[in-house]
Amino acid sequence: MIFERDGKLFYRQDKDFLCIEPWGPNALRVRATPNRVFNDEDLSALLPAAPAPDATIWQDGGTWVLSNGKIQAALADNGTIRFLRPDGTPLLEEYSRMVKMAQPGKIPQAGFKSALKIRPRVFEPHYGTDNFRLAVRFEPNEGEHVYGMGQYQQPYLDLHGCTLELAHRNSQCSVPFALSSAGYGFLWNNPAIGQASFAKNMTVWTAESTKQMDYWICAGDTPAEIEQTFADTVGKVPMMPDYGMGFWQCKLRYQTQDELLGVAREYKRRGIPLDVIVIDYFHWPHDGDFRLDPKYWPDPKGMVRELNEMGIELMVSVWPTCDDESENYDEMVERGLLVRTEAGRRGPVLMKACVIDVTNPECRDFVWQRLKRNYYDYGIHIFWLDEAEPEYSEYDYWNYRYFRGTDLEVGNIYPREYARMAYEGMAAEGQENIVNLLRCAWVGSQRYGALVWSGDTDSSFRSLRNQLRAGLNMGIAGIPWWTTDIGGFHGGDVRDPHFQELLVRWFEFGCFCPVMRLHGYRQPVKPPMGTNGGASHNSGADNEIWSYTPEMYEIFKSHIELRERLRPYVTSLMAAAHEDGTPIMRPLFYDFPDDPEAWEVDDEYLFGPDVLVAPILFESERERDVYLPEGMWRSALDGSEVAGGQTVRAKAPLEQIPVFVRSGKLEDVL
Repeated sequence: MIFERDGKLFYRQDKDFLCIEPWGPNALRVRATPNRVFNDEDLSALLPAAPAPDATIWQDGGTWVLSNGKIQAALADNGTIRFLRPDGTPLLEEYSRMVKMAQPGKIPQAGFKSALKIRPRVFEPHYGTDNFRLAVRFEPNEGEHVYGMGQYQQPYLDLHGCTLELAHRNSQCSVPFALSSAGYGFLWNNPAIGQASFAKNMTVWTAESTKQMDYWICAGDTPAEIEQTFADTVGKVPMMPDYGMGFWQCKLRYQTQDELLGVAREYKRRGIPLDVIVIDYFHWPHDGDFRLDPKYWPDPKGMVRELNEMGIELMVSVWPTCDDESENYDEMVERGLLVRTEAGRRGPVLMKACVIDVTNPECRDFVWQRLKRNYYDYGIHIFWLDEAEPEYSEYDYWNYRYFRGTDLEVGNIYPREYARMAYEGMAAEGQENIVNLLRCAWVGSQRYGALVWSGDTDSSFRSLRNQLRAGLNMGIAGIPWWTTDIGGFHGGDVRDPHFQELLVRWFEFGCFCPVMRLHGYRQPVKPPMGTNGGASHNSGADNEIWSYTPEMYEIFKSHIELRERLRPYVTSLMAAAHEDGTPIMRPLFYDFPDDPEAWEVDDEYLFGPDVLVAPILFESERERDVYLPEGMWRSALDGSEVAGGQTVRAKAPLEQIPVFVRSGKLEDVL
């Protein structure tokens, strides 16, 4: 039975209950469940729907159609769905192998006559509960390209043919929004652990434990239109504060107040612009104290004041963990503010610590009050919200239970709620333009000021190649604030010429990332300073720009100065991300959707509309091919003008990667 109610289409057949409704311009939300009603909205990534006054519903034989701008949903009398443009061009079709052929002259039903008896939506019950394992299947579109979905450590920009785990890990972010070259965007609006497979024969989305199917789909004429519709639906980043536009200095790890201030003073003495400097982890007496160890950080307020006088902001690392020696542990256990396990002890699940349960609003308030008292009130207004997946000793998703449900059902919302904890606390203090650094994200994290970095990657050119694709797909997935550990995190020996070359190339790439941040756990490691608190943990080798060779120093210095000259341009890109959800770094097809070659290029990108960047991704490479889309382009290396629509061979001396600028743009900068 199909019926209309309040501008929505419903389908009911025994335990199959389906709803299709307009959700903003050119977009639809689709839900289904075997249960009596749909679930509460607190797990949804969607903001309240914007009005869709032009949406209409009509019946065509056994098929009902809901039309909303540039998209239509054709719902057949057997419950299967096809998504179309108003002219009948197919966008996406459910994969069904048990339906009848369409009647001549009628809108065709999904699927075709088959003895396979494969349904497009399958709910497998977890007996004794109202949760299910869900699989939803769609037909593939021939020649389709798929982008977005977050951050995965793999060398693929086009995700067609890929199978992706819908789960977070250190350096992996599941942000399940896919942009298709067929002209639609698709959000899997479900935080359950699962999988997405964009295979040649079918596309399959799965959730291991859920009460309902929930997805959102929109149509658009260009990737930019689709991206803006998506951003309007799930939220946009705040405006990046001015101190986010330049260079950030970081390492694992500054061990004392004197050491950190000494580095800041040296940048100031050398006249090198520095926006942010960072205190990394284990600066606390015990994990979960959420405060600086006074033995090594005796005057936080004075430290912040001196840094601010030099024009530098301080960022401090926070972990979402609490060990049993912390001053906060007993109260957090008593109040139920820690993640539980289904088997064995509550902890330890990470080192010696338990994980705080940020899906619990009481926990978010408890931790924020300590962050406020011990950091924020000293003038520390940027937090590094590390371990945001959260990171467990083992990613046994079946073993963890949150306030809001099991990890299998709700686990992917964790980093969003972690960002929300700090954002809402800072906003309540009257702070605007909030930015915090996180190692993970889910849909909606961006509206809580999440600057996501690509995690603890290894120091290799292979890893650099992966980060390029990861950053581009994060932008398409709606997370425009993205960065990396310049040089990678693990395995970089400061004495190794191979690593030194990698660091130079990564630094040059980092200059053209949304945020330019140097970090890493450099070798050889420095021993711990003591046996208690933060002093019991070691530190990596020096990682300031003068810590390497004189040639490297000059390259680093020149790129920091270049970033400063780019500051007005970067500010304009941040404004576009804030206002329209526009990715700051994006694939060529974003600005050149009518160029078939632009959809194939995966080793270069646009940094805003006017700068084309071709990173050096292989060791010893001193030139490379660069595809230039239509238009006239100027080489930043020698100023020569080059016509687009062709591939050119560009020189890449160690001191500069190939960068091309639209003619007439940024002439005093590049």
